[in-house]
Amino acid sequence: MNHKNNLLDELIAHVVKESGSDLHLSEGRKPFIRVTGSLIPLVKYEALTKGDIMGFLDVFLTPENKEKFLITKEADFSYGEHDIRFRGNCFFHQETISIALRLIPKQIRTLVELNLPPILEQFAQKQQGFFLVVGPVGQGKSTTLASMIELINQTRAEHIVTIEDPIEYVYEPKKSIIDQREIGVDTENFKIALRSMFRQDIDVALIGEMRGPETIATAVTAAETGHLVFSTLHTNTAAQTIDRIIDSFPAEQQDQIRTQLAGSLMGILSQRLVPRISGGMIPAFELLINNSAVSNLIREKRTYEINSVIETGSQHGMISLNKSLAELVRRGEITVENARKFSLNESALEKLI
Repeated sequence: MNHKNNLLDELIAHVVKESGSDLHLSEGRKPFIRVTGSLIPLVKYEALTKGDIMGFLDVFLTPENKEKFLITKEADFSYGEHDIRFRGNCFFHQETISIALRLIPKQIRTLVELNLPPILEQFAQKQQGFFLVVGPVGQGKSTTLASMIELINQTRAEHIVTIEDPIEYVYEPKKSIIDQREIGVDTENFKIALRSMFRQDIDVALIGEMRGPETIATAVTAAETGHLVFSTLHTNTAAQTIDRIIDSFPAEQQDQIRTQLAGSLMGILSQRLVPRISGGMIPAFELLINNSAVSNLIREKRTYEINSVIETGSQHGMISLNKSLAELVRRGEITVENARKFSLNESALEKLI
């Protein structure tokens, strides 16, 4: 193993030791790690050189992918060594290279361990439908979906196919067969992988991300035709997610996707990771469950009313973000300041705290 690998191993060991979530490597800068949401420089290290960075790229990318990266200027990858796994991205800035690595825990935690609502188990028990986990980047969407997939893996004999860019959590087949496909490695792109899914006798699909109308249309069709489909979107709320999906289609196709979505959608979980008073992060979430009232609002272009349905839908298992934040404050898990910071409607939150 050369010096570059030793340095990388050392830096990765720091991330693990400090319970960090991310490692940032840039030419001309000291390495940084993110711990409980804050970036911390590793001051004992020198600024990384171009040689260091190129050495890291040799570890993360195949020679063909490295060559491609130097032309396209960015690349996603996954990296695993010694039972540790990272999702990574390398990119250029001001003609120098940076690498961002996100630690993927080897152990897939349960919904209880993740402090997520037990009602999510019900979605993992369904035979068909479409379930989305949404929120900004780095809010634990992949971790939540991995927990739901692992629950299916442990309790049901199904054929599960994941289509990811790159593969994050690695599953060990238990009751289910699990085939994990990485874009650019096992399949050319999402479009082709989704199309061939219908010929693979699958029961459950995990689609790493909804990318464009074609991916969405195929996912919704799969949910309509007897498959259980899980995916993510970078949206802030359930209502915004439905609008984003519909608006990604040309005007003449929007009524059709609206009808399909109204029929196949099971629910949308929107989540945020909030700093915990005792250290670490804890999720606050909004949960929309599709029932006949929600279904009608989607069909009738009245998605702007969905927020009030969530506010008043607790008897159906729905949870508003403000109620989730207020509950975390009440339990002494998070500060009032952080609840305000993460709320999308502060004045409504004040009434609950």
